Amino acid sequence: MAFGINRNQLQEWKNKIDRGEIAFLTHYWLDDRFPGCKTVTKVGCRDLDRLVEWGRKYGLKKEWIDHRKDGYSHFDLLGDKQKEILEKEGIQERLVD
Repeated sequence: MAFGINRNQLQEWKNKIDRGEIAFLTHYWLDDRFPGCKTVTKVGCRDLDRLVEWGRKYGLKKEWIDHRKDGYSHFDLLGDKQKEILEKEGIQERLVD
């Protein structure tokens, strides 16, 4: 279950994806499959080659992309990997406790 974001934040993420940018959206998220994880960061881009290349520098595999028919395909970042990547991207303020 996702919560903690508003429509404007979601639309801003989609707009960045539509422009071909690497876009980040972090929100609260609870899923019993991932105990201890309170947030997820979705990293998307309309240009899938660019998204794959971006992910490669962090050890993410292209097979891990959540391919969406609506055009908002993305990686889901969780836990320690989420924290590591957001810190390296200089956007750790998106991490929430």
